Amino acid sequence: MKALIQYCAVLLSIVSPWLFAKTYAVQNGKSIQSVLNIVQKSDTLIIEEGVYHGNLLLTKPLSLLGTGKAIIVGDGAGSIITILADSCVVRGLTIEHCGAMLVNEDAGILVKSRYNIIEQNHLRDILFGIYLLQSDANTVANNVIEGRTELEQGERGSGIHLWNSHRNTLSRNTISWTRDGLYIQNANHTLIKENEVHSLRYGVHYMYADSNIFLRNSFHDNVAGAAIMYSRGIVMKHNLFLRNRGFASYGILFQDCHFAAADSNVIVDNVVGIFMESSTDNFFRANIIAQNDAALQMFQNSVNNTFTENNFIDNLNLLTIVGKRTESRWNCEGKGNYWSTYDGYDVDANGIGDVPMKIQNVFNYLEGKNPNVRLYLYSPASQALAVSAKAFPIIDLNNEMDSLPLMSPVDMRWAAEVLKRFDLPPGVQKYESPAALGTLISIFGFCVVGFAMVRVKKAMRRTL
Repeated sequence: MKALIQYCAVLLSIVSPWLFAKTYAVQNGKSIQSVLNIVQKSDTLIIEEGVYHGNLLLTKPLSLLGTGKAIIVGDGAGSIITILADSCVVRGLTIEHCGAMLVNEDAGILVKSRYNIIEQNHLRDILFGIYLLQSDANTVANNVIEGRTELEQGERGSGIHLWNSHRNTLSRNTISWTRDGLYIQNANHTLIKENEVHSLRYGVHYMYADSNIFLRNSFHDNVAGAAIMYSRGIVMKHNLFLRNRGFASYGILFQDCHFAAADSNVIVDNVVGIFMESSTDNFFRANIIAQNDAALQMFQNSVNNTFTENNFIDNLNLLTIVGKRTESRWNCEGKGNYWSTYDGYDVDANGIGDVPMKIQNVFNYLEGKNPNVRLYLYSPASQALAVSAKAFPIIDLNNEMDSLPLMSPVDMRWAAEVLKRFDLPPGVQKYESPAALGTLISIFGFCVVGFAMVRVKKAMRRTL
């Protein structure tokens, strides 16, 4: 009986705040903070339409809900809403005009607690959007975050910034004009899904963050779609990395990353589709890697990475290696990749080419030795080098080849919806060069074959 009484007492202490919770309506012209100071745990504040001035501090678990167009204008110093209590809800507010100090984590919403829900808010004129500082198990969903366009990119904060915060969920947010869209540092087991991030530096930026998952996100028109650095066990599926262009731009950048799995992503129209340095034991399967200036750029210290059942379509350059070789595996369990430039044959009609796909040519090799050569990537001269080296294969560059190339693209109908949304052709159709241009390149290539090979030999002697 005594145990039962103790159990009932504990249960009552847990549910009583909700049983006796009250709802307060805050009307335009009133101070929200003055009401926050008098409410009890688990109470709800309904913020009616209007403009409210002043920063807010949440020290008790409660709900702050906006109706109509409720706008909270900060003081212009510090964070507009700071959440110190666990289990708060902030929903349906327009939040603007925070401070300008990066070192002070000035944000639209600064969170220093757990189990909070922050959703359906519009944050604008902010330095950081939503900053989770040593805060676990929060949900950040359906928010629109817009940074300060008048600032230089390096002077802005991130749209959603996590530091030393674990097991958080970030979903269906739209982020633009910040420094990085989603910045994840020392934050493990984060789930990032269905966000749209554009017009900034890095769409998602991992630093020392392990076992994170991101699914069905769109990272487009940034400097880099994703920068994954010093992290392990990252899983990415069904994401779009599109039109990430600029100085040192990438669809996905891997720096010192290990045991990542990239499955069923669309990596289209970037300067470099995938960049890898000091990254090992990563697995790439069923991705569309298309219409990039360079599909892959890899340092020779990136070893033991596996590529299988990917569609490499209409990339100007397939592979640039900084160094001599990468020891990558270009097939797995009897299946290689589809290469739109593969011109081999399949006599036994088993869907796998009978001759290997050589992945790197002379021009790609020289580009890896001297990045300035990229200036000639579009030129007939680069095409002539490729034609010449193929006709007279006298230079052994490396062993990077797919010994089991696929004759047909891997079926990726799952990508149809996202491709249609961004006005990309289904499957990213193979581009056919205009006949006149192709003829010109061929004639030019064979005319200069002798001259080109002499120059190549001299260049090889200088670089080896």
